[in-house]
Amino acid sequence: MKPGLIIRLLVLALLVAFIVTPESFTWVFQPLTRNGQPAIYTQNSLLNLTLSHLTIVAIATIASTLLAVGLAILVTRPFGAEFLPLSRSLANIGQTFPPVAVLALAVPVLGFGTAPTLVALFLYGLLPIFENALTGLTTLPPAVTEAARGVGMTDRQRLLDVELPLATPVILAGIRLSVVISVATATIGSTVAASTLGEVIIAGLLSNNIAFIAQGGLVVGVMAVLIYDALSALERALMQRTGQRRAR
Repeated sequence: MKPGLIIRLLVLALLVAFIVTPESFTWVFQPLTRNGQPAIYTQNSLLNLTLSHLTIVAIATIASTLLAVGLAILVTRPFGAEFLPLSRSLANIGQTFPPVAVLALAVPVLGFGTAPTLVALFLYGLLPIFENALTGLTTLPPAVTEAARGVGMTDRQRLLDVELPLATPVILAGIRLSVVISVATATIGSTVAASTLGEVIIAGLLSNNIAFIAQGGLVVGVMAVLIYDALSALERALMQRTGQRRAR
């Protein structure tokens, strides 16, 4: 087993242990407190906050992926090419509009809770997935696509059996970027009463408790790094698999 993998597994084990039994790590955060402040956030279960945080990110990323990949497929077909500028503009708007502003606009319509956060993360995650899907579908080796046409594959067969499998590693790179951004950005959802790890950070800011801020930030940061590494490994595996197929 490689040293890098061993370190990641140890970090994952520590993260899980802290999320499940945060009281066991009181000695780590006690030095960050003052005037008798609690060292561990106990207003809500850290495990429940983490699961809710990851669920919100997963739902938003799945929705972003479905729309972004669907748009990329549409604009790379002959009948949809004219929609490319419009699709790119929509994805750019979603990325450039600040999530805080999206929350402010969504709350009057959707109310407080998870829904405004899902909308913000969904819009924010569109651009990297769309651009990578577009790149993956438009940079396929011409010889492969010509061979698919040569054996009589239909447009649907070429898309499902050739183009999407070959473009998957590039699309996954966009999803990886979107997920990491969403894991960090989801913390602001707690400002509109969404159940995320931002609750711990906000509690620390309101009570001037650095230990709480460190806990929330640490869990979010470590999760983002581990998810990034896991998706990178999956991306490399898919690239190798694609390369083997091409070699054949």
